[in-house]
Amino acid sequence: MDAATEVGQEDGFAGESCAARVQERLQKRHQERLEDAERRKEAKEKQSVAEEKGEYFSSTFNGERACVEELLASCSGADRAAVSQKLEEATAKTLQLQKFLSDSLAFLTQYELRQAQAALQKLQTSLTEAREVALPKKKFAFRGRTKAADKAPSRAADAPASDAGPPADSGSAAAPPEQCGFSNKNDEFVTMTAEEIQKRDLLLTHLTNCKVRLYGSPSTLHLKHIDGCEILCGPVSSSIFIDHCRNSTLVFPCQQLRTHHTTDTRVYLHVTSRAIIEDCSGVSFAPFSWSYPTLDEDFALSGLDRDRNNWSQVDDFNWLAAETTSPNWAVIPEADRQTHWDA
Repeated sequence: MDAATEVGQEDGFAGESCAARVQERLQKRHQERLEDAERRKEAKEKQSVAEEKGEYFSSTFNGERACVEELLASCSGADRAAVSQKLEEATAKTLQLQKFLSDSLAFLTQYELRQAQAALQKLQTSLTEAREVALPKKKFAFRGRTKAADKAPSRAADAPASDAGPPADSGSAAAPPEQCGFSNKNDEFVTMTAEEIQKRDLLLTHLTNCKVRLYGSPSTLHLKHIDGCEILCGPVSSSIFIDHCRNSTLVFPCQQLRTHHTTDTRVYLHVTSRAIIEDCSGVSFAPFSWSYPTLDEDFALSGLDRDRNNWSQVDDFNWLAAETTSPNWAVIPEADRQTHWDA
């Protein structure tokens, strides 16, 4: 084979190789365009789905919120029985809204989440104010302690109407007070029986280094300014509100828990909705673990679902990052949980 032929063959091979490389690059570029187009299509579809979900959430949330606001507005001028029914319905709808918000966290933007949380908090405040205006609580007094009571664990409840003044007119039956509780106690062991608190609103305030046992099923429980206490309560049929509590252990079942300004506190909880904390730190949770002889009866009276316990599902209104857990609360490790309370 002469030199010219060899050069021709080499040029041919080089041409074929170059053409193959060009073809390969064209195919690769075409494939990349197809993949990029597919990615843009998927992104557009996801965005469309997210927008649809966001629109559905906004429409549903605002519609339900309007229903609650309408219920609260209709309380004005209604009789007491109607007001109670409307407030109960408004409370149930508000709890459903909280669950709806919690279930929608995955696709909400931070702005949408903040807006919904603010609206829900405003609704909760309006509900509380409406309850206080429409169903004002009677003032309650506390029984004086006898010398015998000083030697034993104290039992605190509100005094009957006959203790506060002259006997009521025989022709009119005095309505029983709706709220009971105690306050301003230090280093005491306090108990209340089911008869004293059953289906009533219970208020405990300004307690320091106290141990408290509350048997029965109150309607609501309010704890305010609690420091270094151990408070155990039977099933609360609706809500528990905690404000300014620190260095304490709290044990109770309830439908809803709202906790504000609380630090370094352990909560053994049975809750059928979701727990809510705000302006809190160092709060830890474990399942409800107290037992007493009439607990089953009190659960039945409260109407709480014993098979539904969301003790570890906590919403922190100060923590908006839905993808990470708030640093303001934690789960108590099993090895550190208390199970015996009345040894």
